[in-house]
Amino acid sequence: MKLKNDKLIISNKKFNSRLIVGTGKYKNLLECAKAVKFSGADIVTVAVRRVNIINKKKPLLMDFIDPKKITYLPNTAGCFNSEEALRTLRLAREIGGWKLVKLEVLGDKKNLFPEMIETLKSTEILAKEGFKVMVYCNDDPLMAKRLENNGASAIMPLAAPIGSGLGIQNKVNIKIIRDQTKLPVIIDAGLGQASDATIAMELGCDGVLVNTAIAKAKKPLDMAIAFKNAVIAGRQSYLSGRIDKSLMGFPSSPKEGII
Repeated sequence: MKLKNDKLIISNKKFNSRLIVGTGKYKNLLECAKAVKFSGADIVTVAVRRVNIINKKKPLLMDFIDPKKITYLPNTAGCFNSEEALRTLRLAREIGGWKLVKLEVLGDKKNLFPEMIETLKSTEILAKEGFKVMVYCNDDPLMAKRLENNGASAIMPLAAPIGSGLGIQNKVNIKIIRDQTKLPVIIDAGLGQASDATIAMELGCDGVLVNTAIAKAKKPLDMAIAFKNAVIAGRQSYLSGRIDKSLMGFPSSPKEGII
């Protein structure tokens, strides 16, 4: 399959890149914009409560990343209950008309794990209000299925705690989540290096979301390129169909015709 014809589809919208990039933690907005360009990403997440998209007296994200060329994905980073999350995304819709959003309701300030009861409730409400909700969640297949039933547009299980750089900790659950849903599955949180993205794609995930691993790398722009290539390689590997695993060895050369 030619990857140029292999689009990421979320809520009937097509994207060329399967890498989504966050806009936080960079030294400045210029570095952020360069990293997004080098990554080839078509979507950037925007923390409505943290990234300046309103105050024209300060540097605006829109001045560096054109929302007409790159899809903005408003998120609810920093929200710890349903009320905060709903208010934040309703504000985002008023500001920019955004309906494709990322829902993130955290349970505690130390580990930043998702509060799934509040997340489920928020997903259902937002879906009924016409939002297309991409949902940050834990790697629990049962909860992921409930999110799908509650109207989610994409499932975004964590690989590991946000910003930890630990990589995918539970491949089995991620694979189950992938196999049980028709929704896009985007790995979100915890990736640390480009090979983590390749693994996610080889598991059959539709994409990955990366922020800290790029923004806090010693060379963010180089790391952005690395993640771009890793996602492409992982997707190509998945589509190619890996060989079956075996505990026994098999010779690479034919047994017949041996001298």
